[in-house]
Amino acid sequence: MSFNVTTHFVQQYTTNVQLLLQQKGSKLRDAVSVGSYTGKAAKAIEQVGSVEAQKRVVRHGDTPLISTPADARWVFPTDYEWADLIDDQDKLRMLIDPQSSYAQNGAYALGRAMDDEIIASFFGTSKTGENGSTNTSFPAGQQVAATIGSTGATGLNIAKLREAKRVLMANEVDIDNDPLFCVISAQQHDDLLNEAQAISLDYNTRPVLVDGKITAFMGFNFIHSERLDVDGSSYRRVAAFAKSGMHLGMWNDISTMISERADKGYATQVYVKGTFGATRTEEKKVVEIKCAE
Repeated sequence: MSFNVTTHFVQQYTTNVQLLLQQKGSKLRDAVSVGSYTGKAAKAIEQVGSVEAQKRVVRHGDTPLISTPADARWVFPTDYEWADLIDDQDKLRMLIDPQSSYAQNGAYALGRAMDDEIIASFFGTSKTGENGSTNTSFPAGQQVAATIGSTGATGLNIAKLREAKRVLMANEVDIDNDPLFCVISAQQHDDLLNEAQAISLDYNTRPVLVDGKITAFMGFNFIHSERLDVDGSSYRRVAAFAKSGMHLGMWNDISTMISERADKGYATQVYVKGTFGATRTEEKKVVEIKCAE
């Protein structure tokens, strides 16, 4: 039971339950591909590798048989849940019924858990193979170092964004049809505000800075998140990726149930749950940008 609910008791200066500052749900769900699944695991995608055509050099020669590389990328579900109790006595002391606010708060928590699954999959070990038993690590060749040139470790800048985009283009990512995203914290956003090329119309055909916020630049759509990890050197692990390069598997979407608990003095229980998991679909579609803070 929440023993802090009494902090919302009626006072003359307030008439609302206010949700404290927090990330309100998932910010990354719309930036990745999404699929619905059942069972204990699922194939997120069947991977078919590229092949090369062979020149025909003789007449009536044998038909060439060129093996097509094939693999599979797997996604595994994780169950999440949250619940809290609201006593009838608590409701009597309030001007409003807190159930909807508690349910919304729980849904926000599940949305953040969804983002955490995606963030962990950016650079974590993915599962591949016929039954998902093969570990595939994130390759060093998909990383942009914290130090570019001779200036030492830096935050996010134009040079690092250029290098990330160069890597994606060199990997044949279809940047014209596959949306590109870059997840940054407030510090990386502030770093970009110090870059003249990122905010000046002298370098851009249309305004990049809208209401003091950079939402898109160099083909990347920026998503603000304060949930990004740091590496062993305390460099922020910024993710730049194509939408098709990340996948969110949904077993059960976020759902809310509000019911009476006879075993808890007939208090009202607000319960929120969801089952989902995430994976990279292909290493070459994701780039890690290391940023000093």
